Amino acid sequence: MLMSHRNRLARLHYLPGTYRVLVPGDHVVCAVTRQPIPLADLRYWSVERQEPYASAEASLMAEGQG
Repeated sequence: MLMSHRNRLARLHYLPGTYRVLVPGDHVVCAVTRQPIPLADLRYWSVERQEPYASAEASLMAEGQG
């Protein structure tokens, strides 16, 4: 039986310029806005804090600059 990863939260390990999937899924949740981010649209994250962001603005807010 094939397992579907649709509508399932992924768990990732964030690296500089890429990430590694630890638990398969189709999205993560922004650490600032709490909105779901499809993995295909994930562009911003913090390696140090190991958290994803929905936008550059959310990333800046996490840094305390927004």
